[in-house]
Amino acid sequence: MSDSQSQGASAPSSGKPDTGYVPGDDMWTQFRNMYSILTGKMSAEGVEQFRVARDIRNEEADCKRCETQRDYLLQYSPVITFLSESIRQLGGDLHKHNIYCRRCTNRKAGGFDPEYGILICANEMKDQGHLEDTMAHEMVHAFDHLRFKVDWTDNLRHAACTEIRASSLSGECRWAREFFRRGQWKFTEQHQECVRRRAVLSVSGRPNCRDEAHAQQVVNEVWGSCFRDTRPFDEIYR
Repeated sequence: MSDSQSQGASAPSSGKPDTGYVPGDDMWTQFRNMYSILTGKMSAEGVEQFRVARDIRNEEADCKRCETQRDYLLQYSPVITFLSESIRQLGGDLHKHNIYCRRCTNRKAGGFDPEYGILICANEMKDQGHLEDTMAHEMVHAFDHLRFKVDWTDNLRHAACTEIRASSLSGECRWAREFFRRGQWKFTEQHQECVRRRAVLSVSGRPNCRDEAHAQQVVNEVWGSCFRDTRPFDEIYR
């Protein structure tokens, strides 16, 4: 076979880099993709493609599990029932009719919107404990919105303060979660460092924040008063 024939017989190139991800929902394809991830042969882009395909495939089951666990927590979780009652006393109403379990396309756990309620990213929930922390975090935001009239759009100090309080009071920065899930292995001031880190990250993502240094400055400005403010709890609950 001539060189020209050999070149003609080769598969055409798409011009796109190989990410290592192989599309397909069958078990063998899933095994190949998992093997590529575990052996480091799949690129970051390929891993994200794998996660998106998995999230789409599992959307119904993820949302159903999230809704079942949400309803349980609303009835039996001490921190969730306390926050729900505290919000009700301020004239708000957060329950299963406006706490939504949905598949999210960005990598976050959830969000609060004063008009619509709470969004839980069902495809990002690892277990019921993670869901409880996420609900508590967003319910602290709801409490702050009603109690302190938070300016979510333009006031970075408001945003920093409610993020400090939500991370501190929700339980997501307790020692066990930091140690076992996030690899933060410090034994002193771990809680404060976690709260500060997460507040800076959140403020950094807001449109009117210039950069991370600006976010750190704003968090530092409000840290003392906001970290000490444990309302509606008497102290840091978890």
